[in-house]
This record gives sequence, structure tokens and C-alpha cells, in this order.
Amino acid sequence: MRRRELDHFRSLIDRKMRQLLTQAGHTVGRMSSLDEHFPDPTDRANLESDRNFTLRIRDRERKLILKLKDALNRIEAGTYGYCEICGEPIPASRLTARPEATVCIDCKTEMEDRERLARTYR
Repeated sequence: MRRRELDHFRSLIDRKMRQLLTQAGHTVGRMSSLDEHFPDPTDRANLESDRNFTLRIRDRERKLILKLKDALNRIEAGTYGYCEICGEPIPASRLTARPEATVCIDCKTEMEDRERLARTYR
């Protein structure tokens, strides 16, 4: 992959990470500033449900941040943009949509098909 392309993807990854970290900071700020005195148990349950949902989303985003950091490490190592399974280049369109991608779309499709079959025959 050319230097210009790598710089483009590095910038895309950095932007995505900043976005995720900003959202996480806002969530922490909101959660710590909420008034948690609800006389109605239903209101309290609704708050807890919303909070749990938000925390699940943030946990998924935390995992995505780790994948983005790994992608930055692959850029530095010179292995970014190549499928970890078949070794072929991952198309730029896929990396633009998912800059943390580690496998090409053909290998990913094959993996998902195998997973689907495994679930069917359990």
C-alpha cells in the first residue's frame, strides 16, 4: 500500500478514535451528573435500563478502540491492508468502511457462512 493511502487510513482511524473517546467522555460526564433520586420505582428502573444499554454500547466502542489501535500498529508494521487469512490486499472500499478490518470480504463471508452452519447444526 502506498504511503499516501496509509496516511489517509491513519487519519481516518485517528478521527474515528477521537470521536469514540469524545462520546465516552460525554457519557461519563452525563452519568456522574444525573440526579438519581426517583420516588417512582418505574422511573428508577427506566433510568437503570437506559444506563445499562449505554454501558453496553460503550463497551462495544471500547473494543472497537482496541481494534483501531491494532490497525495503527499494523500500519506502523507495514502489514495494514492485507488479509490475515489469505494474504491478499483488502480493497480500499472495505478499509474505508471498516478501517479496522483484518480480513478481506471473501474470507469474512466464508467465516460467517461457517459460523452460520455451525449454529444450524448445534
